Amino acid sequence: MGRVLSCGTFDHLHPGHLSFLRQAAALGTELVVVVARDENVRRIKGRRPDHGEDERRTRVEALGIASQVRLGYPGMDFLKIVAEIQPQIIALGYDQQPPPGLQEAFPQIQLVVLKPYYPEKYKSSFFRISTPGPGSDGLSAV
Repeated sequence: MGRVLSCGTFDHLHPGHLSFLRQAAALGTELVVVVARDENVRRIKGRRPDHGEDERRTRVEALGIASQVRLGYPGMDFLKIVAEIQPQIIALGYDQQPPPGLQEAFPQIQLVVLKPYYPEKYKSSFFRISTPGPGSDGLSAV
């Protein structure tokens, strides 16, 4: 067991995120969580997150599950942070795909897809629809 890397937006932090992070932490001795930059969320998801990147990082950090929580890099080079962190395992959510080129660049890294936690109830898009938006309490579901 060793270093585990997991990544996500973590907007409207909810019990599904807690399950994801706990499962990821159980895979190794150190969990590094990378929170997506606002500009990357806009580019990939086609919308801005309701909560800013610093707030999302702080909330994930406050859970006390990860050994380290940091912001990703702006731009499209998702492999840069993988090279920097050097994980033995990358934990993916059930609805996440690895970045293109990951397995070719890092064949030694094990990819593990984590189990969903009641995806019909706990999915960030459900909370985004039902909350007033920026400034709302994204931790109310936790």
